[in-house]
Amino acid sequence: MKNQHVFLRMWAYLKNYKGSLFLAIFLKCLSAVMSVLEPFILGLIITELTANLLDMARGVAGAHINTGYVFNILVLYFIRGFLYEVGSYGSNYFMTNTVQKSIRDLRHDLSEKINQIPVSYFDKHQFGDMLGRFTSDVETVSNALQQSFLQIINAFLTIILVIAMVLYLNLPLAMIVIICIPLTYFSAQFILRKSQPYFKKQADALGAMNGFVQENLTGFNVLKLYGREETSAAEFREITENLRSVGFKASFISGIMMPVLNAISDSAYLLVALIGGLQVISGGLTIGNMQAFVQYVWQISQPIQTITQLAGILQSAKSSLDRIFEVLDEEAEINHATEKLDHDLTGRVSFHDVDFQYVADKPLIRNFNLQVNPGEMVAIVGPTGAGKTTLINLLMRFYDVTSGSIKVDGHDIRNLSRQEYRRQFGMVLQDAWLYEGTIKENLRFGNLAASDEEIVEAAKSANVDHFIRTLPGGYNMEMNQESNNVSLGQKQLLTIARALLADPKILILDEATSSVDTRLELLIQKAMSKLMEGRTSFVIAHRLSTIQEADKILVLKDGQIIEQGNHDSLLADKGFYYDLYMSQFSKSAD
Repeated sequence: MKNQHVFLRMWAYLKNYKGSLFLAIFLKCLSAVMSVLEPFILGLIITELTANLLDMARGVAGAHINTGYVFNILVLYFIRGFLYEVGSYGSNYFMTNTVQKSIRDLRHDLSEKINQIPVSYFDKHQFGDMLGRFTSDVETVSNALQQSFLQIINAFLTIILVIAMVLYLNLPLAMIVIICIPLTYFSAQFILRKSQPYFKKQADALGAMNGFVQENLTGFNVLKLYGREETSAAEFREITENLRSVGFKASFISGIMMPVLNAISDSAYLLVALIGGLQVISGGLTIGNMQAFVQYVWQISQPIQTITQLAGILQSAKSSLDRIFEVLDEEAEINHATEKLDHDLTGRVSFHDVDFQYVADKPLIRNFNLQVNPGEMVAIVGPTGAGKTTLINLLMRFYDVTSGSIKVDGHDIRNLSRQEYRRQFGMVLQDAWLYEGTIKENLRFGNLAASDEEIVEAAKSANVDHFIRTLPGGYNMEMNQESNNVSLGQKQLLTIARALLADPKILILDEATSSVDTRLELLIQKAMSKLMEGRTSFVIAHRLSTIQEADKILVLKDGQIIEQGNHDSLLADKGFYYDLYMSQFSKSAD
């Protein structure tokens, strides 16, 4: 499946609605046939009227306008026009229906897949890149299918039908029209190949400009503070000058296409007019068929231009499909549970000879051992890169250990269902996450079966009930998309209330008091203490003053426990923890 061409893989989605798809193709073929018939039908009227007028001018007895014949042809022309409009509108309607349903299925599969792939995948890909695959890449595919698919069918069918018609009408003139096809196509391809690199440079330059503007607007105050306005303006002028230069070249070269293709068409018009005119004079060609040939010259050049221009759109769609299917082809998180939890965990956690490495041959955690009893508070401290977050990732099974084992209540966590196991956990992270919705909905996220009364009780325990009631709408106030209509500290209290409502057996806490004022810090600490009561908790500590009551403090460095004990014993040892604590204490004293 992975080696299959991406457009064939996309067919797997389209074929679910093949009735609508084939109807769209049929109607587009109908409109193409009706379009190609137009010059021929008009030619019949022109030929008849010309013959009638010439007879009348010559004084031929009984000469008159053959109104009956002309009327019948006009009726035929009207029917042709009606069928053309029905085919055009109907094909677009059914194709849009097919594409939108297929794209909906593709988005659904992406959504399903994103919940199956491991956390490690997201650690390797930027958020913006992943967002682009769900939004712009899917939209690119949708637009390409909706705009290009039927146009390509129409273009190829039109070319085939026009060739058939001109061969039927007159062989010498048909050769002129047929010769136009490769001339038009290869000229357009040549110009596209020359302009494409500049369009790529233009897109890169536009991206650089957008990034520069976003960066400077985000740090506008800092930029003003250090007097960097002139430097920033100069850099911006350089970027825009580059954008102007490549944009001009891209537009200029691609703009040559229409004059060149029109020149080929005009040359064909002249040849058809010259040779066709001589044949009309000699009686070898009717005047109506000659005008049909003139229209067919235009009809043959338009679809070739369409095919050439759509090549770029299809190439973009292929690139987007490659990125989309890369996600869909990612290995799903294996979840073969051999043991089932028949009761809630008590919170006894043990690490046995755990080794772990993100990259092969670059071990991070080696021979790690730890015993945690139910209800204990374990604080994890250490410098950046010591392995604090990695330890939590292993405990949560975002990653599996390279060797050794982690056991909870005697169960090797690799033998448990990830979903069932993770339901035993609650997390309060430094970056408080709330989604767009009411405060009540955000709190209920921790326990979907919670009643309104339970939500209020959890909010009271987290010291956030009073604050919620002061908001417009109270518990029914809508959080905006960025959830910035409440402060960082208030968001943190809401996430604590959410964790309380979930009633987890094991807590993961990443202290989040460093960016709030003293009053809110005390409220958050009080709420976190309430949350940790009777629960096993792992606290990633940043401020050492907040973990003095911890049962165990693990001091990590390079993935190893270099010191272990409680606050008093570690200070008495005067080791790494002592130095770290005193450095923070002296800073706070200053």
